Amino acid sequence: MAEYHAKSSNSLSFEITRGDQLIGRLVYKSWFKFNAEVEIVDNLTYQIEPKGFWGTTIEVKDHERVLLKFRMNWNGEIVVQTYFNSLKKSYVFKHRGIFKESFVLADEEGIEFLVMKPDLRWSTMNYEYQITTSPAFDTLSNKELLLINSLHCANYYMSMIMSSVV
Repeated sequence: MAEYHAKSSNSLSFEITRGDQLIGRLVYKSWFKFNAEVEIVDNLTYQIEPKGFWGTTIEVKDHERVLLKFRMNWNGEIVVQTYFNSLKKSYVFKHRGIFKESFVLADEEGIEFLVMKPDLRWSTMNYEYQITTSPAFDTLSNKELLLINSLHCANYYMSMIMSSVV
């Protein structure tokens, strides 16, 4: 089990750390858009782009190669599909709880890989997330990209819920 921390220095960028070690960054291009860039410490950079007429499917790309995509389904869960090493795997990212809210990433069999707990910092109006991963998470290929994408999924979920309220 590992502990990660995602912190927003401003409303457009997040850093994910494990202890004092930087794992990567999620940098949004602008407010109100889901376009972003993922930077992983090993000098790897990926693009996140909405696809389709309504932009409801989000793709994570390494140049033109799609590595991962996700979309929200009718019941508020986010279905994540990965294409790492030419193998397709499916996961679900879902919101859990109301008063002790969290997000969970699990596979099709229900095995949980991570739990994210959001914390709104009222003084700066920025979110921070405490992320706890399971031992099964460490066995995943491209786990850093999946971790940062989960952060993007949480932000995506929060913005979709806020836009439906307004």
